[in-house]
Amino acid sequence: MARPRNPKRDQAFEIWKESGGKKKLKDIAAELGVSDSQIRKWKNQDKWDEALNSNVTKSKGNVTKRKRGAPLGNKNAVGNEGGAPTGNQNALKHGFFSKYIPAETLEIMGMLDEKSPADLIYDQIMIQYAAIIRAQQIMFVSDQDDLTKELRKEKNTLTENMEVSEKEYEVQFAWDKHATFLNAQSRAMSELRSLIKQFNELAHEDDERRLKLEQMKLGIEKTKAEVALISGSDDENNSEVIQDFIKATSPNKQQLEELFGDEDAED
Repeated sequence: MARPRNPKRDQAFEIWKESGGKKKLKDIAAELGVSDSQIRKWKNQDKWDEALNSNVTKSKGNVTKRKRGAPLGNKNAVGNEGGAPTGNQNALKHGFFSKYIPAETLEIMGMLDEKSPADLIYDQIMIQYAAIIRAQQIMFVSDQDDLTKELRKEKNTLTENMEVSEKEYEVQFAWDKHATFLNAQSRAMSELRSLIKQFNELAHEDDERRLKLEQMKLGIEKTKAEVALISGSDDENNSEVIQDFIKATSPNKQQLEELFGDEDAED
């Protein structure tokens, strides 16, 4: 059985239409006691813009054309130099920005006009959460033997008898990469928790996104507990567990010679 149409759906359109499409959606949402996202959803599904433009076109078709301006001989404008009064800022919003900001940026700013602070914070939450998930793949450490060896500098010197080659490498061992990952992950999750807290303070009680964020928050707490378990405490830098891990996985002199032995042989 289909759900009955929410009466607030039509009320929202009427409020918006009576304002000539100028009233902000977040204000309509506050007036009707629904979420901003719900109003935007109704506007998109019911094609409010098309309906409003259709009504405007019909009304314009019934208007009798008349000459613009004052009657001949009228002196109302004597002494008026034209333009807006001194201090008027009508053109500030678009005129000033359009002079210095790229058109693409202005277009994005226009799209943000209908977004509430809660919407902007929610977008930041999604971006931050996606970055945390993506970092799992980029900063993955397979095992204690996982190391990254990158050539940083190479110098060839020609002497009288031979050519001498000097190479400088940067080596990141497993313990170093993993400790860096844990620290970065901890900071990112802390920022994400802060954003979620801000969203919950601003969002409407009926906002369906609250449930999604609650599930996300539980996942963050679980990951935080796992990080604390690995590090032995909340202080990764002073953790005895990490120090033991570093000591156990640090290469000894023989391993370093094996690592760079091929380079010495080439010279």
